Amino acid sequence: MIFIGERINAGFKDIVRAIKERDESIIKKWALKQAESGADYLDVNIGAASNKVDDFLWMVEATQNAVDNPISIDSYKINFVEEALKICKKPALINSTTAHDEKLNSVIPLALKYNASVIGVCMDEKGSPQDVNQRVELAAKIFTSAVEQNLPPQRLFLDPVIMPLKFMQEQGGNILEAIQQFKLLSDPPPHIVVGLSNISSQTQESKLINRIFLTMAVCAGLDAAICDVADEELVNSAITAEIILNKQIYSDSYIKAYRSARL
Repeated sequence: MIFIGERINAGFKDIVRAIKERDESIIKKWALKQAESGADYLDVNIGAASNKVDDFLWMVEATQNAVDNPISIDSYKINFVEEALKICKKPALINSTTAHDEKLNSVIPLALKYNASVIGVCMDEKGSPQDVNQRVELAAKIFTSAVEQNLPPQRLFLDPVIMPLKFMQEQGGNILEAIQQFKLLSDPPPHIVVGLSNISSQTQESKLINRIFLTMAVCAGLDAAICDVADEELVNSAITAEIILNKQIYSDSYIKAYRSARL
């Protein structure tokens, strides 16, 4: 399972404050906490906190000053992405491209140039998909474009687009079915990733919903998640799901062994 830490994101008030005050200690705190929890990548997202590329680069630098985890460059602005790629010390993950031709033809060449991986979000100019078939069609388009541009499947992450359970309850099953079908695109298949917290948006039982959905998604074929990696029960649930699916070797101390191998 590939865990992408979600917390260095300007959707959180303390990160907005860190950006405005250039307070590196806040970024360092979350970078260390997520790295110590076993994150494979740290997502860095400036959101609407600033439209200055220098502020975004400061966030990336502050994160890299604290830990040596690879960065997930989370921006829809292509100039932000390229400038961040230039300073990443390890091969990055670009978050993200959509299925729109212009985006595919801008982002994938950058991934090739800088030896990065790419998240392909199954959306296009018409918006978010509403059923399984739409998700699969958009995933196939992203996958085909990546292959035609010589990006290996193992450097592509497909995101089926999670909808909030509270408002679009029927979408949960559609996402799980889409994940199953994404695995059939190639052998070896691309990675499949979700922004997990979207499923529990504005719910009272967010931690429980995240945990159960992640477990179900792993069983469907998910192998990556942007999530709260500091939530031990969440991460342990995913680890256990992989054990049950025979993706990891069992021992009585399998959780400790799994975590130790990642630190």
